[in-house]
Amino acid sequence: MPRFHCPVSLSVGTTLTLPSGAARHVQVLRLQPGDTITLFNGEGGECEATITRMGRSEVEAQIVAHMAFERETARAVHLALGVPANERMDWLVEKAAELGAASLQPLQMERSVLRLSGERAEKKRQHWQAIAVAACEQCGRNRVPPVPALQSLPAWLGSELPRQRLLLSLAADSAPLAQQRDRLDDGPVLFLSGPEGGLSPAEEQAARAAGFVPVSLGPRTLRAETAPLAALAALTL
Repeated sequence: MPRFHCPVSLSVGTTLTLPSGAARHVQVLRLQPGDTITLFNGEGGECEATITRMGRSEVEAQIVAHMAFERETARAVHLALGVPANERMDWLVEKAAELGAASLQPLQMERSVLRLSGERAEKKRQHWQAIAVAACEQCGRNRVPPVPALQSLPAWLGSELPRQRLLLSLAADSAPLAQQRDRLDDGPVLFLSGPEGGLSPAEEQAARAAGFVPVSLGPRTLRAETAPLAALAALTL
């Protein structure tokens, strides 16, 4: 059954006009009045709805049932990411959403190739958020991971963060993630991962001072878009 994100209040028995993006998707799929679709607003659960009207650019649907389905991971795992270059961040956001990341915080770091600020940074954030929404539509998640505004690493380290903090590091004293995983409780976990080239020595020192424990993913050096996904999968699958 086709799934569409509809970020409004969803109540059984109500008829609503679908957001423009969802309406276009319905039209592309050539759905017709009477067809059944699934709607979710990102706040948990999903609704079965029936298309009642197809206009030139508008689509209306009536909600007929609510299902309290949740497909979240047992443990909330948050990712803080030094933004990789080119389209790699798009791919990273998509796969992280599919794997169950609780949130995706983009960070500007010393070695970041992609430099964003102002309106351009906000447009990118909206783009990444839309990718996360589309990934949830595809994979069946009913809670959309937020993609907050881009921050510098120092500003972000000074904010309120989850208690269990892990730093993906190539340093010689990094503990294997499998070993550190056994020491975690069931509370939220935060992974910090760098861009191409990783964190600078000063950034790694600052992260450690902020309570991040360095962990390793093994003897191979993984790409900036691969390492956080491997860490996420290790804790959620």
